[in-house]
Amino acid sequence: MALTDQALLDAVERIAREAGEAIMCVYARDFSVEKKADNSPLTEADKAAHHIIVRGLQALPVQFPILSEEDIEGFTGADAEGRYWLVDPLDGTKEFIKRNDEFTVNIALIENGKPVLGVVTAPALGVGYVAAQGLGAFKVEPNGERKAIAVAGKPKPGASWRVVGSRSHPSPDLAAWLEKLGEHTMLPMGSSLKLCIIAEGFADAYPRLGPTCLWDTGAAHAVVLEAGGRVETLEGTALSYANPSEKLNPFFVVWGH
Repeated sequence: MALTDQALLDAVERIAREAGEAIMCVYARDFSVEKKADNSPLTEADKAAHHIIVRGLQALPVQFPILSEEDIEGFTGADAEGRYWLVDPLDGTKEFIKRNDEFTVNIALIENGKPVLGVVTAPALGVGYVAAQGLGAFKVEPNGERKAIAVAGKPKPGASWRVVGSRSHPSPDLAAWLEKLGEHTMLPMGSSLKLCIIAEGFADAYPRLGPTCLWDTGAAHAVVLEAGGRVETLEGTALSYANPSEKLNPFFVVWGH
């Protein structure tokens, strides 16, 4: 099995969808919310999805270490080739708790600091986004049909930028950044869907001037790359996953060109 072949991408998508089904079982009823050490929320849906994904990845013909948000201590580092799975079993737990449907399952394969395969599913919305290096990026419709997607390209001179922003994490630095950008309209969105919206050409930029972790971005970053976009630090270098012991991303901007 090649590292980013269609069979592997399909298998990871199936795992993400199974995790999404478990999340929706919890979503359909009352659930309790715990607080983690960093005060972020945790639900039984996060835990159920984590166990399904880890079990699924461990059953694949190719084996890589797994870094999941719900088992950071269990990660022993990337393998000798710099490869590891990067997993957020339920991205957008705050959106899940608010029941606004904008939460995702994120699974990425990292190789030498770069996301080379990514699957993002939004179980409440019935859609998904999948990509692998050399295969392209696709939106998966509720009926299972895959549609190739691509970024929109830079807005024409004088056109308004379509900027996607966080629904749950406003940033004081954002106003200054937006003023520098120029004429723009804001589109609020939760979870890693913000990156996917850019990958499918519905927005032009996503500035994240606030804290995120590696697992928040890895899978959707792969989708953006294969769709022709960029995810860069404020210094203009590609967002990297080469040092997974450093869990926090620097501030970054996703560009649809």
